[in-house]
Amino acid sequence: MSGSGREAQEALARFVGELKRLRQLAGAPSLNTLVAISASLRQPLARSTLSDKLTAKSLPDWPFVVAFVNACLAHADQAGIQLPAELTDLSRWDAEHWQLLRIADAARTEDRLRTAAHIQLGRRSGGTSPPAQPGPAGPLDQVTPRQLPAAVPSFVGRRAALARLAALLPADGSAATVPIALISGMAGVGKTTLAVRYAHQVADRFPDGQLYVNLRGFDATGPAANPAEVLREFLEALGVPAQRVPVGLDARSGLFRSLLAGRQVLVLLDNAGDADQVRPLLPSSPGCLALITSRGHLPGLVTIEEAHPIILDPLSRMEAYELLAQRLGMARVENEPEAANRIIAAAAGLPLALAIVASRAAIQAGLSLGRLADELTEPAVLDSFSHGDPRADIRTVFSWSYRNLDPTSARAFRLLGLHPGPDVCVPALASLAGVPEAQAGRTLAALVRANLAAEQLPARFVLHDLLRAYAAELVAGHEPETVRREALGRLLDYYLHTAYAADLLLYDQRDPISLAPARTGTAATPLTDRAQAWRWLAREHQVLLAVVGLAVDARFDTHAWQLAWTVNTYLDRLGAWQEQLVVQERALVAASRADDRDGQARAHRNRAVACLRLEDYDQAHDHLDRSLALYTTLGDAIGSARAHLNLGILAERQGRYQQALYHAEQARDLFTAAGNTNGTANALNNIGWYHSQLGNYRQALDRCTQALVLQQQVGNRYWQAHTWDSLGYVHFRLDHQAEAIRCYENALVLWREAAERYYEATTLTHLGDSQHAAGALDLARDAWQRALEILEQLGHLDAEKVRARLRSEPTQSAPTRSV
Repeated sequence: MSGSGREAQEALARFVGELKRLRQLAGAPSLNTLVAISASLRQPLARSTLSDKLTAKSLPDWPFVVAFVNACLAHADQAGIQLPAELTDLSRWDAEHWQLLRIADAARTEDRLRTAAHIQLGRRSGGTSPPAQPGPAGPLDQVTPRQLPAAVPSFVGRRAALARLAALLPADGSAATVPIALISGMAGVGKTTLAVRYAHQVADRFPDGQLYVNLRGFDATGPAANPAEVLREFLEALGVPAQRVPVGLDARSGLFRSLLAGRQVLVLLDNAGDADQVRPLLPSSPGCLALITSRGHLPGLVTIEEAHPIILDPLSRMEAYELLAQRLGMARVENEPEAANRIIAAAAGLPLALAIVASRAAIQAGLSLGRLADELTEPAVLDSFSHGDPRADIRTVFSWSYRNLDPTSARAFRLLGLHPGPDVCVPALASLAGVPEAQAGRTLAALVRANLAAEQLPARFVLHDLLRAYAAELVAGHEPETVRREALGRLLDYYLHTAYAADLLLYDQRDPISLAPARTGTAATPLTDRAQAWRWLAREHQVLLAVVGLAVDARFDTHAWQLAWTVNTYLDRLGAWQEQLVVQERALVAASRADDRDGQARAHRNRAVACLRLEDYDQAHDHLDRSLALYTTLGDAIGSARAHLNLGILAERQGRYQQALYHAEQARDLFTAAGNTNGTANALNNIGWYHSQLGNYRQALDRCTQALVLQQQVGNRYWQAHTWDSLGYVHFRLDHQAEAIRCYENALVLWREAAERYYEATTLTHLGDSQHAAGALDLARDAWQRALEILEQLGHLDAEKVRARLRSEPTQSAPTRSV
């Protein structure tokens, strides 16, 4: 046994030993008692699972650990037994469980490398060696994120707040819990500036990195950041490959906290909306620090998480004077002390307001402070942000910076009020304004210099929420409806045409749709390969969701359903099925309003895809029936065929294989009549698959072989994976295990190439079945375990079928067809 293998066995033994110690100290409840308690807690444990895990026959999964620990704690509580604190802390169990998984993962990686070396040696010597078995991705690389925004050079005061923040970190680094600081206060008071300043001061105490996110909790024109999406970004920043990021919020939060166990990381959560948005993003390792800024006081976070509240008031008169002097020079302020005091009074001690005033005064050196002070008496513009106190109204301050822009930049700033956010790229602004990208880039740089925008990430710009609201008011009041609509059209054209190009690069076998030509002045982002396409979609993920909603609200109905169609496969492969549902619902609204039956048919079918993924079969059936009826009315044979394919998949999942076969044969006939070789091949594979489920193995082998030949002719690698999987299952049923294993391994290569995690899990499950039937029990359990890990990350109900295999002899159930 290798060193890593021994280490993995020892780690498993230690972990199981701790589980046994907990059980013993909790009063030594019998296994049957634990089963009964876990059922009452709605975290059921199976008797066979308990025996298997407590004898260290296999790695315990996290749901088992949670259920076992909670059952033991409940028994101890009933018996009045006081348990050691370290055994009652789930975060401690979480950290140790994650460490166990990493050790086991490293051991499997070493085994694969050793197997590959044996194979190479066998080739050199002319001998033979067993085929290498596919394994999971190796252990995560240690990544040190450095995400803090740059600190603002001009910083004054806040000594009391800084002292309170410093008091949260013991000098010897011996904190027993995670310090959480909640900095709250009104908009523009300098919460972010303070948090970033302090974070930079203590960054050296967090050598494992600093994470930052703007949660947009009070964004006036767009949705707050989704904690699940933030966690995806955090996990990738910490080195988790995109393919290994779990789908569910709880799974992502658990993995995030596990990754931070034993590490020293600072997490800055800026502009939080409420406690629920924050809680999943909080680290649990005592070596970490969480800084939160919010306009709200978030009392729940203070009460439950014991966050330390720091309420930030406006700057004092002396602090505001010091800030103005830093920005403008002491001499200029001292030359007009009365005007400076009026400016400070009008800005109400808001650093943001003072910064914009100073910016204008610095740019126009000949402009007197007295003139600036006089202009502060102009009428307010943003009533919703006045808070009932004229002194806190910074609309006029915004107007100074805005009016100082050149006409091109001023127009661009207004038009940014039409963008849904959360951030904007250069080509998007170029499209809004109808100008070349170089000019748009220069304009954004000018807006940054004027404190009207910020470059939060390279080439991605954000507007402070008050500034976005100000821009929205300006564009509504200064630009005619025709101008606003034409600008929106160019913006939607940019996102639609670029997303469509990315979609075709990633999924080139999709049936195309016809897009109207982009309007004159629309920018283009050339995408030349799959990697570029994926990166663009990932960067624009949240923007694209917002743009679909914008298109619906603005009644650009064709753009709305075509954008939804374009991002559908990306969201499907990513596992973002709830987002897929919402997007397709909006597409249906738009296509129905436009009386576009083709758009309705596609939206119904795509919504059914998401329903199938989420196992909402009644909704899936309803949407597929409507889609098929629309395609039939339109005389669209290929659309009808695809609806039949999906109806077959639905019937299969409900165990109606004869009905599934009927739909697949209908699809084949329609595809063949239309001359669609791709579709014919895919239908043949499904026909073969349903024959295998009916026990007609020879017919299944014949149809799947025909399908594979056609798919290889047209280069459809995604559907080849499905067919290799089907052939593997047929050979498995015919007891040709060596051939079945070969087919499954071919399918796995293609699934990983397509980043198709769900079907990778189904093929791994059946690879394990064949390995088990061939007597390779360890390889079988390894394949099932890897399948289970993927399904748990996806939050898919098929995980229970795999757990059943790991608990006992495998049951033969089939992977499902592609939707």
